[in-house]
Amino acid sequence: MKELVEKINAQIADLQVNAAAQVEKGNKAAGTRARKAALELSKLLKEFRKVSVEEAKK
Repeated sequence: MKELVEKINAQIADLQVNAAAQVEKGNKAAGTRARKAALELSKLLKEFRKVSVEEAKK
C-alpha cells in the first residue's frame, strides 16, 4: 500500500508541473502530459480505494 501511495504522489506531482506549464506558458505538449497523468492518477486512485477497503476488512 505504501508503494501505491508513493506512485499516487508522483502522478500528482507530474500533473501539477505539467498543468502549470500549460496554464502559465500555453505549452500544448504539457497539456497532453497533464491529461495522461490525470488518467493514470484516476486508475491509481481506484486501485487505492480497492486496497484500502481490503485493509479495512482485516
